[in-house]
Amino acid sequence: MRPTWDEYFMEIVHVVKKRSTCLRRQVGAVIVKENRILSTGYNGAPTGIRHSSETGCLRDKLKVPSGQRHELCRGLHAEQNAIVHAAKCGVNIDGSTIYVTTQPCIVCTKMIINAGITKVIYEEDYPDEMAKEFLEEAGIQLVKFNWKK
Repeated sequence: MRPTWDEYFMEIVHVVKKRSTCLRRQVGAVIVKENRILSTGYNGAPTGIRHSSETGCLRDKLKVPSGQRHELCRGLHAEQNAIVHAAKCGVNIDGSTIYVTTQPCIVCTKMIINAGITKVIYEEDYPDEMAKEFLEEAGIQLVKFNWKK
């Protein structure tokens, strides 16, 4: 059966996340406008920097809970990498939709707002109520994706 556009892009997000080098959580992101893919990203270290899969996870070593102390992580989040990749390539993402496997954190939410993304479709919840509040205040649609059974 032919997938809906949301199903199609969410399937692609799951392929993108396979490139992740994070030891805690693999996340993928796809930025889309008018049913065309503009950029993709997964969580991992900046270009030229060793990944936590090589160095070990400092946040694990320090027993830092999920969602806290992002500055201790070697990697960028999938949403950040997708937005930065679009900027590096000169791709306008204003008015686009971002599909992500996990609800964005507050740091990614701020980037999503300033990048002009107007809709976030995510699959898994993330413990960050402030991010949800910011998206609502900015008028950005936040949609939890549910696979058809």
